[in-house]
Amino acid sequence: MMRLVGVLVTVLFAIATAVLVWPQFFRLETTYPIAQIVSARLILVAAFLAIAVLAALLLFSKRMRGFAASILIVALLGAAAVGGIGMLRGYGADTMPQKADASIRVLTWNTEGAAVSADTIAGVITDQQIDVVTLPETSEEVGEQIAIKMRAAGSPMWVHHVNIRPDVPNGPQAWQTTILVSTRLGEYSVIDSSLDGSSNTGSVPSAVVMPVDGSGPTIVAVHAVAPRQDAIAKWNSDLAWIADQCPAGDFILAGDFNATLDHMASFGSEGGDMGRCVDAARTTGNGMVGTWPANLPRLMGAPIDHIMASQNWTATGSVVLEDAGGSDHRALVAQLDPAHP
Repeated sequence: MMRLVGVLVTVLFAIATAVLVWPQFFRLETTYPIAQIVSARLILVAAFLAIAVLAALLLFSKRMRGFAASILIVALLGAAAVGGIGMLRGYGADTMPQKADASIRVLTWNTEGAAVSADTIAGVITDQQIDVVTLPETSEEVGEQIAIKMRAAGSPMWVHHVNIRPDVPNGPQAWQTTILVSTRLGEYSVIDSSLDGSSNTGSVPSAVVMPVDGSGPTIVAVHAVAPRQDAIAKWNSDLAWIADQCPAGDFILAGDFNATLDHMASFGSEGGDMGRCVDAARTTGNGMVGTWPANLPRLMGAPIDHIMASQNWTATGSVVLEDAGGSDHRALVAQLDPAHP
């Protein structure tokens, strides 16, 4: 009887391991609680290794040796598989290439409201030679303060802003998203459907800006709702909307997706990670570097903030900034260069 129980537990553990290693195969990557468990893969590796250690200790018991060996093998295979996926996505690369005239550098930073000062953001923009900034949870006032500082520094930027509830004075800054675009890229404007909410993410706003003269990429500042148990349906709807923002054409998506590459498995098309857009961090060696929460080591966090671009751009470098500036999210920077035909 005990042997039968041991076989059953081993089989169940093997199934659970397979689901957690590659939930996309089972179409469970956006279901609760699988979505939460797989969001920080290195924590999952640590859990598999902890189970492996316990199983190794049980090998000293003759009665449990077979069961323990089976669990040990499955746990080690699970840890190796997750670690291998991490190697493909990248555990961290902080070097940026030389910026060319045609390069666009993008910064995205969920500032947790007013947790990050305009001075700090402007300093990063200057240091990193940023052209496009997407700031979920940042007010228009902070955006204007940043623009004033950038103008004084000789790098003027246009400010664009969406507030999902402009009728509520002093509402939470999670209802707002701000974009800054360097004047060297030309003049941009927010599309009407972003302003009136007729086409947008559901609970917290994203913002779409387009070049006024039609020359240049459409820029989408992304903010999806967090995948809490009571918001899973809204989260899936947000991810579908975000994927729809990158059809064929010239697009840059950047912001707080509240999703990792695993969660996006069913939302990519034509070789893209989200719609036809490709994740810059994944292709430049930072796909496993966590951006949230900032109080955990970078490799233990969840990489839920992303910069993506349509395939007429090539990501040539990225960096996740260590200093979160007081926010619960780390900032992500990526350089995009025109793709060669």
